[in-house]
Amino acid sequence: MNESWIEVSIKTTTEAVEAITNILFENGAQGAMIDDPKDFMFQKAHEYDWDYVEEDMYRRSDEAVVIKTYIPEEKNVSEFISIISEKIKNLSSFGLDIGEGEVTTNSVKEDDWANNWKQYYKTFKIGDRIVIKPQWEEYSSKDNEIVIEMDPGMAFGTGSHETTSMCIENIEKYINNDSLVIDIGTGSGILGIIAAKLGAKEVIGIDIDELAVKVAKQNILNNNVDEKMSVVCGNLADDIDKNKKADIVVANIMADIVIFLSDSVKSFLKEDGVFITSGIILDKIDEVSSALEKNGFTIVDIQKKGEWSCIVAK
Repeated sequence: MNESWIEVSIKTTTEAVEAITNILFENGAQGAMIDDPKDFMFQKAHEYDWDYVEEDMYRRSDEAVVIKTYIPEEKNVSEFISIISEKIKNLSSFGLDIGEGEVTTNSVKEDDWANNWKQYYKTFKIGDRIVIKPQWEEYSSKDNEIVIEMDPGMAFGTGSHETTSMCIENIEKYINNDSLVIDIGTGSGILGIIAAKLGAKEVIGIDIDELAVKVAKQNILNNNVDEKMSVVCGNLADDIDKNKKADIVVANIMADIVIFLSDSVKSFLKEDGVFITSGIILDKIDEVSSALEKNGFTIVDIQKKGEWSCIVAK
């Protein structure tokens, strides 16, 4: 298959990332890829995170953040662009710095897109044990390293973003061999796969995007964790068996969705369970923390990397 897609690119600032991705999702986008040079420069400053990354991945000639999404050609592209452009422009009236706010499009073939970006995705390490390796690269594991093979496809989840690395570090901290883990917004399945590799008894991933579910299922097979991890297509946790209570719920999404989830997540979390959530810009920490506390959670830890935060609650 070589289906055609429209690549929609938005030049903006870190400050406006969350608001703009929210606009994309509200108007039918099924995923977003964020290229923020600040993320790469921060990670490179911590050598254990990026021992194997290629310098081209973080070398950029400007400081603009680029958000990309892909929509099928049969969608009404002009209407989609018109709507999101107007809404992005209106963000300035709320005091957000949107930078250039420029929206551009480009037609791409799925096969071409899937292969061209591979030159930028290299093996890298998170913390002391977790190595994320593209399926097409060779790597010999050292000592007690856990190697995760990923082919994110168009699900946009490689593990390189700060929000993902913070989630991974906390999964490693709280998981044990009896853990049931629920990964909300699983994307490429990376967090759930890592949980399974770290010894979780059962992992359930859920994503609203059918393409992401397809990619996650393949990545689960590639990492030989299909006996532990399953993935379903659904809206947040609506389609998860409510009779199952998780020891860990992880949600690497965005602040507004975490706030929305905060009043329902306890229904499928054990009494002493841990809620690990990220995708939260620094300006939203207080708002998210307040919503969690209002719904009976105690904030255990707040971590920060670059412009992003991860909140752990019980």
